[in-house]
Amino acid sequence: MITLKSARELDTMARAGRIVHDTLALMREIVRPGLSTEDLDREAERFIRSHPGATPSFKGLYGFPKTLCTSIDEEIVHGIPSVKRKLSAGSIVSVDVGACVDGLHADAAATFPIGVIPDGVQRLLDVTQQCLVAGIGAATVGNQVGDIGVAVQTVAEAAGFGVVRELVGHGIGTRFHEEPQVPNFGQPHRGTHLRAGMTIAIEPMITMGSYLTKTLKDKWTVVTQDGSLSAHFEHTVAITDEGPRILT
Repeated sequence: MITLKSARELDTMARAGRIVHDTLALMREIVRPGLSTEDLDREAERFIRSHPGATPSFKGLYGFPKTLCTSIDEEIVHGIPSVKRKLSAGSIVSVDVGACVDGLHADAAATFPIGVIPDGVQRLLDVTQQCLVAGIGAATVGNQVGDIGVAVQTVAEAAGFGVVRELVGHGIGTRFHEEPQVPNFGQPHRGTHLRAGMTIAIEPMITMGSYLTKTLKDKWTVVTQDGSLSAHFEHTVAITDEGPRILT
């Protein structure tokens, strides 16, 4: 079911979104070769809980054990932080995080270079961010979910990159995953109509190769089938009569 948020609820989600934004900013500051993904997770949880009443959205969600999803290189999403997963120079790490304040959630993700990365990999990060910008630009009253998907897909495929199809964005609010689903591909003027008060997580997942995926034995981590690198950027966005409002 799609729920339309009141102005008060949007402001509460924006409070959660500020915590999410600042958590990602902290991750950007501290990420470096030799750090473990468990180190990132510990700092993220500490930071989120340092805000009165705020809790990590991911921890315990569907049984997920950590505060962050940390996905390295060919890992697309849902990588589980671990002391055994060390960051290496020249790699990339996607960090996905959510926070809950007064029963309302916000969700965002970003992909960070670890030290110096090749120009081609930096282009992947840049294009994925451009995909997110395009998707947000299409999140307007009167458009449909398909307009967001085609906006993302057009940017990614024009750059020669793959668009993951088996994973999608989603509605968000009192529940972390709400309707509607928000694919990163599709056709214009198809799918759910966008209405003022809707809140959605738009999250392009873009690969340097095929869009095909597989899930590892941990039953969480989703990787590219062909081993190509993947980037992930995400914002929680409110649909308003004045245009899209980024809450994170």
